[in-house]
Amino acid sequence: MALSRGERALVLLLRLLSRAFLVLLSLGARASAALALGLRAAPPPPARCVPPPREPLLLLSAGQLARRIRRRQVKCVDVVQAYIGRIKEVNPLVNAVVKDRFDAAVQEAYQVDKLLSEGQEDEESLQEKFPFLGVPFTVKEAFALHDMPNTSGLVSRRNLISSSDALVVSRLKQAGAIPLGVTNCSELCMWYESSNNVYGRTNNPYDLQRIVGGSSGGEGCALGAACSVIGVGSDIGGSIRMPAFFNGIFGHKPTTGVVPNDGQFPNAVGVRTEFLCTGPMCRYAEDLEPMLRIMAGPGVKKLKLDEKVSLEKLKFYCMEHDGGSVFVSPVDREILQAQRKVVEHLETRLGVQVQHITIHKMKYAFQIWSAMMSSRDGDGQEAQLFADLLGDHGKPVWPLWELMKWFLGMSWHTIPAIALALTEKLMKLSPGGNAKLVSMGCSLRTEMVDLLGTDGLLLYPSHPIVAPKHYSPLGMPFNFAYTAVFNVLGLPVTQCPLGLSSEGLPFGIQVVAGPHNDHMTLAMAQYLEKAFGGWVCPGKS
Repeated sequence: MALSRGERALVLLLRLLSRAFLVLLSLGARASAALALGLRAAPPPPARCVPPPREPLLLLSAGQLARRIRRRQVKCVDVVQAYIGRIKEVNPLVNAVVKDRFDAAVQEAYQVDKLLSEGQEDEESLQEKFPFLGVPFTVKEAFALHDMPNTSGLVSRRNLISSSDALVVSRLKQAGAIPLGVTNCSELCMWYESSNNVYGRTNNPYDLQRIVGGSSGGEGCALGAACSVIGVGSDIGGSIRMPAFFNGIFGHKPTTGVVPNDGQFPNAVGVRTEFLCTGPMCRYAEDLEPMLRIMAGPGVKKLKLDEKVSLEKLKFYCMEHDGGSVFVSPVDREILQAQRKVVEHLETRLGVQVQHITIHKMKYAFQIWSAMMSSRDGDGQEAQLFADLLGDHGKPVWPLWELMKWFLGMSWHTIPAIALALTEKLMKLSPGGNAKLVSMGCSLRTEMVDLLGTDGLLLYPSHPIVAPKHYSPLGMPFNFAYTAVFNVLGLPVTQCPLGLSSEGLPFGIQVVAGPHNDHMTLAMAQYLEKAFGGWVCPGKS
């Protein structure tokens, strides 16, 4: 499907606008920050990265912590205090945790210790009832957490406090986990740099001058910086996997419809309910499966998590890039080398044959995602306009007017949000082209499902480049297509870290399976962690 003259002109226009926005933003950043309401920015400090954690408790998985707490080998309050201390140490540098509940968390930890001291239940019973007993966790601010803000970076919601918990948050709390606070995100969760006019910008723990990704960027940063061990994220275009990639952790986008999305803002309506996924983010691969079980609740029956996976019996496929889309950056050489090392390792150690494939439709990933996100659902309901979400049921937001206000430093909205609202208007100018792209997306889904079957895994880049400098995504706004395409395909995907680049920045790889075969990508995550080291401490020489 070649690009028409009009489409090529649109690509050129969008690129020029992106670069113009980038220049203007760099010139006006200080003025915008000064006018932002309630802004708590993290100004670039002299240090390049956060210091490595010194407390040994911070280097244990959630499963290990829960086991030690159940066995009374460590007090829950000591674990919680260790994480509170770590957040206080590094959060001034990264601005990941935007609202804490430390006092409440300490009180809940004391209650856990009291329960254990009474000795009324044995370890096996405790593990069955409370698999994450006493384990600290953090939550993306877009999810409701009782008595915590729930703005999603929207200034008009800055005074909103949640009176209940999102369903997945409630399930983790019922499993014994203790929330420490909420983490930063992009405005309305629709951009891949976590910066907004409520909380400011979040900095990458491996290089404070670089982005953490989005929209679950604060969550990815908190985990990568060892401020948390497990966390809750959401993903409609890569919002779990990009932050996991940029911050060197694991992130899983489940099969569509397995984990409930209730209790987050904005929630999906119409066709987007098929694309939005809530999922686990963590530093250690062993925590992915138990987190998924708890978060999914009854939905876990749709999966095969009890089925043993023999990796050497699976079929492996590999794509090194999307085929050369004009919308996205070429894949970085070091990322390609890391992916080739994975292929070599699998063929040498597992004795499998990794088949290199080309799926031509992947070249149009961005266009397909955009068209399918804007399409009608089965009942003919139109997708909700992003401009309407910006208004949050109040006065309508006019993108061109907001752009003019932004130039004058008077807009409450970030430039990526305004640009997205404008792009949405442009996409509606070509309904015929969108219909063709939706059809192509459905065809791609069939092709991918047939390829992977019930025993296939695809290795695919998580992102074409390592974490870029702050504001740089405005000059390459469509690079998220590498993750976004799998949202509209409805496939389970796990982002797995593969170490650090020559610049000391994390990179990783996406592992993709057929629908409801999440157990295969999770098994592969544990294998790659053992083979390539998994999460690496920031600041570690």
